[in-house]
Amino acid sequence: MPARRTRAPRRHLVAVLVRDGVMPLELGAVHQLFGVARDAGGERLYDVRTCAAARGPVRTDADFTIDVPHGPDVLALADTVVVPASHALDDVDEGDGVTPDLLATVRPDARVASICTGAFALARAGLLDGRRATTHWLSADRFRQAFPRVDLHPDVLFTEDGRVFTSAGEAAGIDLCLHLIRSDHGASVANDVARRTVVPPFRDGGQAQYVDAPVPEPAGDHTGPARSWALEHLDEPLSLDDLARHASMSTRTFTRRFRREVGVSPGAWLLQQRLLRARDLLERTDLAVDAVARRAGFGTGASLRQHFARALGVSPAAYRATFGPGPRHQNVTKVVPRVA
Repeated sequence: MPARRTRAPRRHLVAVLVRDGVMPLELGAVHQLFGVARDAGGERLYDVRTCAAARGPVRTDADFTIDVPHGPDVLALADTVVVPASHALDDVDEGDGVTPDLLATVRPDARVASICTGAFALARAGLLDGRRATTHWLSADRFRQAFPRVDLHPDVLFTEDGRVFTSAGEAAGIDLCLHLIRSDHGASVANDVARRTVVPPFRDGGQAQYVDAPVPEPAGDHTGPARSWALEHLDEPLSLDDLARHASMSTRTFTRRFRREVGVSPGAWLLQQRLLRARDLLERTDLAVDAVARRAGFGTGASLRQHFARALGVSPAAYRATFGPGPRHQNVTKVVPRVA
């Protein structure tokens, strides 16, 4: 009897919903990032398709058009729907063709994400009512006035609220795509995508660091050397005074400059780095959870479990079962951690 052929698992389908005036950089970034994601065997993990309210030519905000091969029927099949910004439509009050009926065809278990002012399209369709969201800081005031029911946070790079995701400017769309890949397949795959596309796998802080200060401070010493030193000593107890000492600053000056440069407090940054280190160790090694906790600077397994549950919504053991070393089975239910 001939051997039964095993059907290859269906790739995660990402539908990119474009509109007149779409920004080519955002459209290309989605295709590039999801398109280069590979599993350990080199197989593509995502199928990315561009769609519109009607198939055919769509204007970009540059001097060329794109020929969109798919219509809205792709939305009903998609596992993730991404709506990039449209300068031609997001900066006006009238509708943009993304109607509640159109987005109602998206499966209830599918993710929906926006890049930059693409959040306006999601808000007009009612998908952001009562949810935490963000958009480009230049459009934040107008967004808040137009959609008072949305919990707007204009000082972050991206948000996650249930199955709905929003990101700030164009580069923040890259951060969001990497976050989605990291949630689906772990930090190792997301880091590989970042290396292939020569972008940082994880950026600290939020949009506040990109907004012009009323009175910019003169350039001088910065906190980079202290951060580099901290990354080499994550397994040790690190205090704010230790970091400030390695930056040759007072604790007060260091804290102020750190927040201005990175966008978060030194303590929040240190926790982010320790969580990233723990995730990497859980993915690549067979170390016991207590050993992972010590190497990542959490001290005890109980502390690691507490921070993991609070930041990712899963235990270290559950995270390792999904993303850790050893055989990966397609029929295993995947644990999807929340944003760190």
